[in-house]
Amino acid sequence: MFKKRIIAAAIAAFPAVVCSAGVLSDDLTTVPSANPKTVGAIQATVLSPELTQVVRASGATPVENPTAGVITHYGYANADTRPMLPALGSNVEAQKTEPDKNTYLVLDDQQGADGAYDYGHHFLYQGHEVGANGAGAITRINLDADAAHKVTVLATTEADGSTPLPVIDGSTWYPFSDHLLVSQEGNGTSNGGIWQATVDFPSTVDNLTGIIGRGGYEGIQATPDGSIYIVEDIGGSKVETNAKLPNSFIYRFVPYDRRDLLAGGKLQALQVMSKANPGQPIAFQTATALTQDMADLHTYGNVFDTKWVTLHDTKTDGATPFNANLLAKNAKATPFKRPENGQFRPGTLFREFYFDETGDTDATSAANPAHGGWGAILKLVQTSPAAATGKLTMFYRGDQAHTGLDNVAFWSANRIVFVEDAGDLLHGQRNALDSAWMFDVRKDYSNAANAPVRIIAQGRDPSATIDSALAGSGNEGDNEITGMHVSDGDPGVLGLLGVKLPIPFVFGWRVFYTQQHGDNLTYEVLPNGRGNSQDD
Repeated sequence: MFKKRIIAAAIAAFPAVVCSAGVLSDDLTTVPSANPKTVGAIQATVLSPELTQVVRASGATPVENPTAGVITHYGYANADTRPMLPALGSNVEAQKTEPDKNTYLVLDDQQGADGAYDYGHHFLYQGHEVGANGAGAITRINLDADAAHKVTVLATTEADGSTPLPVIDGSTWYPFSDHLLVSQEGNGTSNGGIWQATVDFPSTVDNLTGIIGRGGYEGIQATPDGSIYIVEDIGGSKVETNAKLPNSFIYRFVPYDRRDLLAGGKLQALQVMSKANPGQPIAFQTATALTQDMADLHTYGNVFDTKWVTLHDTKTDGATPFNANLLAKNAKATPFKRPENGQFRPGTLFREFYFDETGDTDATSAANPAHGGWGAILKLVQTSPAAATGKLTMFYRGDQAHTGLDNVAFWSANRIVFVEDAGDLLHGQRNALDSAWMFDVRKDYSNAANAPVRIIAQGRDPSATIDSALAGSGNEGDNEITGMHVSDGDPGVLGLLGVKLPIPFVFGWRVFYTQQHGDNLTYEVLPNGRGNSQDD
């Protein structure tokens, strides 16, 4: 049962800002500009002056238990047979695995490949978005460990020991069954889905595609009642000038037994009612990306009625893997323009859910700006995470300088950070690399006087600079920001993101992100000049 008084008590125990104790306020100074995209130029990352960062793992960090030809280093596969950097005049280099979303946990008695070693208590988990021969992996950065034990490969196969793991995008902790949930951003037809993994070594990984389905699953967030909100990212076909059809959905999985997801449950999708056609849902269609519905969805001030429609029920539909994206279309759920991640606002008893749309990431899209081409941030308000109906509004409409929004984390009760994955094409079109943006959810961004604060201007490391100019290597180009994560690592139900009010840098709250592509560096963000003490 969703226990409001327990959640409210936890919220009351955590003030949003503790300035009287000298703790950093959540008012950060904006970085004046993004780094330009310059051919052959390496760029340094710039943070708000109140912040600094330290590397917790780099792509070249050897894992303590390498698998020949698969995972040899934190951010590389097959680096035992290929060079990490190509030789002059060559495009042959090791495959970068692109560690993605981070999940931080404080745990006792965790094991690793070295049975005699004490791995400490502070761990950062991630899946890898690319793998050798299409196979993925789950890794753990052991934050208290020495160099030889810094990174452990927890799993590369499912529980049967032979089925390779998929490449992995999102992750979150599910305390009701003590599992890490990881997602694959697939196509819905032959791949994509959710897997559950134990967090100790070696990890046992179960395939949930017969329970939760296949889709372009990326963002994933659990709620106190055990429901799982899933944000999908599947790009649609281009029907106008570089404008893609909305082709992705917001899902909610309601388990029968939150202690055992393998027991099944109901998968639902969000349906938004049209203003242009009253009484009708905004449903998938193939004729144009420039519909009145899309224009309405991306207009400030419009409020839409929503409801959840059931796509699949294990009890009646069985446990064979199914295409969730297709079922959502058939049920007339509402497609969005590549939503990628979402999170519940702390202090709202899980009544407010913010999610982003990446958009078309192309300055020439015919959907710019009125039809969501630049993407947006949307806000879903419900009476509880289990509510059947709700209201949807657009919180922020993207533009050329603020687009390609991807990972998200609440920095405090009122401030949320979205990071960009605009891609090499748009980097060149706007001559700007990616940024991380802090928004104040109390502000009205239809007022041009209100603007988000740039807290990170992403740079470009040497390896990404080479990749951006090197065709045929099989690796991505410019760096992107991913895995933005603010957590105190609490593995209990009260540690669910959205229960407590985050207070970065005190009471054990820590901030992480990954500079994906290139050197694949995972950073911890710290207050500038305050050292690295943690009060656990």
